[in-house]
Amino acid sequence: MCGRCGVPRFREVQLQRRDHRRDRARERSHGAGPLPPLSSKRDLYLACLDAAWAHARRLWEDALANEPDPRLQLAAMGQAYIHQQRTGDKVMLSDLWIQALTEASEDPKIRRYLRDQVRGVHDFVADRIRRAQKAGGIKQDREPDAEAWIFISLGLLSTIDRRLGTVGDRDFEAVFASRRAWMTGEGSS
Repeated sequence: MCGRCGVPRFREVQLQRRDHRRDRARERSHGAGPLPPLSSKRDLYLACLDAAWAHARRLWEDALANEPDPRLQLAAMGQAYIHQQRTGDKVMLSDLWIQALTEASEDPKIRRYLRDQVRGVHDFVADRIRRAQKAGGIKQDREPDAEAWIFISLGLLSTIDRRLGTVGDRDFEAVFASRRAWMTGEGSS
């Protein structure tokens, strides 16, 4: 199993397939019917995307549960994600999305799956923004759908920064402070 995303490593699956073919041949020789096929590389990749989304969702739900102030809940979600991305040992959702862009250009099933997953993550974030608006934590004139896309883009920017070192912690803190002030109206006249 991959300790980073919780899905079997592809090499392990290759070995399982070899063993599976040998066992299947043995079972056929004893009159057993066909065994179900093991997952393809694509199916394993999609399982990794699922595992990464489940991890991000749990991370965000925990952050929300631990932050009662609706003005700070979106920030708590973002900070939890970035902290895990920069210090944790799990592959994060935005890491897989960037990698999947190449795969999606050549595989329509991955493209559809990725498009649907990105939309689902967007809907989750937009819903949390709407909830914070209802609780008075985010200004009513902020557009939840647009702001959810910006929130997601910051996770992608963090992935790029982690790989290339372009932004840095100080600039990220400034971006987060600016977004928080915009969303809550703090610091404006």
